[in-house]
Amino acid sequence: MMRFKEEKEAKKEAFRKYLESSGVLDSLTKVLVALYEQNDKPSSALEFIQQKLGGPSVSDYEKLQAEKSDLQIKYNELFAKHQETLRELGVKSLHSRNSSKDDDERDVIEDEHTALVAPPHH
Repeated sequence: MMRFKEEKEAKKEAFRKYLESSGVLDSLTKVLVALYEQNDKPSSALEFIQQKLGGPSVSDYEKLQAEKSDLQIKYNELFAKHQETLRELGVKSLHSRNSSKDDDERDVIEDEHTALVAPPHH
């Protein structure tokens, strides 16, 4: 039982040293002191801490999420239009070149182009 306690204490000490050497303890201490020294305490201590550490506020984060969603919708619409244009151009150019081209070859060309311009998956 004593050995387990010693290992646990050693892990705690190693973690504390890691936090100290990486500057985390110093940064957190400064932020907590700044919060303590505030005459008018913020309504959200967590948001205050996040802002002081360089993170966006909750409202900024929500705005960015909404903007990202809007941009994703616009991107999807534009990509669909682009794909349709490629299909139209691919069919026209293949028909105008040589009517002996078969459908399999056209499909290969479209697949190769689609692979080059496909959106990243998130």
